[in-house]
Amino acid sequence: MMNQILFAGVIGLFLTLVGTPLLIKLLARKGYGQYIRDDGPREHASKRGTPTMGGIAFIFATIAAYFLSKVITGKPPTYSGLLVLGLMTGMGLVGFLDDYIKIVKRRSLGLRAKAKMAGQLIVGISFAVLSLQFSDSRGNTPASTKLSFITDFGWTIGPVLFVVWALFMILAMSNGVNLTDGLDGLATGASVLVFGAYTFIGVWQFQESCANGETLTNPSACYEVRDPLDLAVIASALMGACLGFLWWNTSPAKIFMGDTGSLALGGVLAGLAICSRTELLIALLGGLFVLITMSVVIQVGSFKLTGKRVFRMAPLQHHFELKGWSEVLVVVRFWIIQGICVIVGLGIFYAGWAADK
Repeated sequence: MMNQILFAGVIGLFLTLVGTPLLIKLLARKGYGQYIRDDGPREHASKRGTPTMGGIAFIFATIAAYFLSKVITGKPPTYSGLLVLGLMTGMGLVGFLDDYIKIVKRRSLGLRAKAKMAGQLIVGISFAVLSLQFSDSRGNTPASTKLSFITDFGWTIGPVLFVVWALFMILAMSNGVNLTDGLDGLATGASVLVFGAYTFIGVWQFQESCANGETLTNPSACYEVRDPLDLAVIASALMGACLGFLWWNTSPAKIFMGDTGSLALGGVLAGLAICSRTELLIALLGGLFVLITMSVVIQVGSFKLTGKRVFRMAPLQHHFELKGWSEVLVVVRFWIIQGICVIVGLGIFYAGWAADK
């Protein structure tokens, strides 16, 4: 059964390695280039016109990798897998419309704020409501109305508050990835690390699933997750697809993911966290996204309250650029920060299981 994970990762990697340059040529021919802010770092002016909406590449590669891995292994898709893929695709579609309006319609702000929020709410609410359906033989649905860290808490918040909580997670992670996507390869590389973590988490939860009964090494610390192996398949497909995309997205980038990619990645990260019962752990596993989001919150809050800015520019990566760090230096050091967050997060995840021995 683990072959699904290997096939999904390899197929996702291959498809974006081969498919992204074809997408670059198509977008360049149509003139779908990136808009660059005039008030940003001067070095970014050279990026104006670089093809964007590259998220199309890894969205389609992930979907194809998932279903091809199912065909190859003869395993059926699961409700959890389909819902997470649906969330990724829906958020990616909202981002695509935003990118399309910015580039083709020459409207720098893209979708109107209300229209963009409405699209995200429709996708997020649909995912949240459907994720509480489709229970398996043990009564587990893809999501749970209990809060979770490394597994469910004892607290049940009910379906209404769960929908609100799921929406908050989806919007927060999407916004975090979107803000991080400001330097070549930064958000893509950071996402690869988180998807690697979720591949491990899905495999571990499958091996230690409560459904496995007497074969467990630690029955008191088993996981009640509906489809953990399928979540690992999706995470592996995403890891491979993003890694292949990174080949073309790293400095100097030949293509940007755009809102198409950043909203999709943020949505799927939230979906993986919700369905794997690691809702609060994602704040640590995706620590770089949280850090960059907080830098914007601090900057805006400080300016409104005191009229002074804490950073030279927000999001945080641009602050260090204006301090004289090269773009590549910022990206590599931020990847290191993200790697540390993943290591600590996985350490806590394992420690929670080991502590119940």
